[in-house]
Amino acid sequence: MKQLLVAAHGSRRASSNEDLSALVASVTPNLGENFDGVSAAFLEFASPSIEEKLTELFEQGATEVVVLPYFLSAGNHVVRDIPNIVDSVMSEFPGKKVNLLSHIGAFEAMSGVIVAASQLAKD
Repeated sequence: MKQLLVAAHGSRRASSNEDLSALVASVTPNLGENFDGVSAAFLEFASPSIEEKLTELFEQGATEVVVLPYFLSAGNHVVRDIPNIVDSVMSEFPGKKVNLLSHIGAFEAMSGVIVAASQLAKD
């Protein structure tokens, strides 16, 4: 069983965290057969934490989790914190696999998102 985990920073503002949950829900129907499910987790300020969600997914039978850091740039959370959390959880699940992707801002498709957003400013 393969799962996609969108890992975000988290906010003290509940509606910001709910935005990510809504985005994840909108992505789910478009994943096709590549994944058995998709969920969100947070680094801080919100639940579930990345550690909690990874653990839950493995305990529920996931054999592989693809982690997508929902960050625009490669700051300390992307470069250090998330990989450390993944390593910590993996030490508890040696037979499982995690594929830690680059942060979302590194993907070439983001330039298309910026162009599409800029089109909303047409006069």
